[in-house]
Amino acid sequence: MPYAHFDALLADVAPLDDIPVAVVDAAEEHVLRGACEARSQSIIEPILIGDAQQIRSLLLKMGHDSGSCPNFHIIHADSAEAAAEKGVEMVLAGEAKALMKGHLHSDAFLHPILAKLRTDRRLSHVFVADIQTYPKLLLITDAAINIAPDLGTKAAILQNAIDLAHILEVAQPKAAILSAVEVVNPAIVSTVDAACLSKMAERGQITGALVDGPLAFDNAISKESAEIKGIQSSVAGDADILLVPDLVSGNILAKDLEYLAGATLAGIVMGAKVPVILTSRADPARARLVSAALAALIHYRRLEARS
Repeated sequence: MPYAHFDALLADVAPLDDIPVAVVDAAEEHVLRGACEARSQSIIEPILIGDAQQIRSLLLKMGHDSGSCPNFHIIHADSAEAAAEKGVEMVLAGEAKALMKGHLHSDAFLHPILAKLRTDRRLSHVFVADIQTYPKLLLITDAAINIAPDLGTKAAILQNAIDLAHILEVAQPKAAILSAVEVVNPAIVSTVDAACLSKMAERGQITGALVDGPLAFDNAISKESAEIKGIQSSVAGDADILLVPDLVSGNILAKDLEYLAGATLAGIVMGAKVPVILTSRADPARARLVSAALAALIHYRRLEARS
């Protein structure tokens, strides 16, 4: 079921002009439903890249006659890899302002992005979770791109998430650096990294947030748990951002929240030249809708920052 926090995000982008988005490998019903719903709500103008015949067939099945809907821009590609390359080409040509992952694997989708759309920032992924049992949006990073990040990479991942929180108008986000325990244990590398990241934030090497760790998951999101354990922290129990130790733990956490707690997850890649929408191939249409809204918000906030 949809929760109120993402409804507010959709309301924020409603007055904005649609942005053209290249939907890479679009020939799959969940992908098309998400793209079409975002189009119907005037968030994006989807450019559907993939097997053109299959895309048209699916649109007809869904009740959209592409022949009578001139705004459906369909571009044929012979393979998922060719679709990814075409999407990047359209961004470089200024014909698309964002990219959306369709039914292809993440590595095939990201390969040309890494090759041609990188900036001086590290690419990292953020899940933005709307959970009925949590009082605000919760950002989880990185659960999709950086497999086993070292300390320097974690700092870059965290800064990207902080920047996204600012775009979502969280003035001073609270970032919890997760591990299995809340004390530094040299045998658990993630606790050492967490302590270093907290100190780096104190010294201005990471900016724009309150950062604390190591914190176990319960301490990060439950004030009661933190109080019982005697943890004195401005972040514990009130986190906006969860920085996970590695991709595996982050991916498990995000999907646990989605499938067991009913969370809706928007998925976005930060650090590229344009917003990159990256959701799981099994995610429902609403996840793609709110991810598109998030991409549109990022696009317009960046334009505002440049002006």
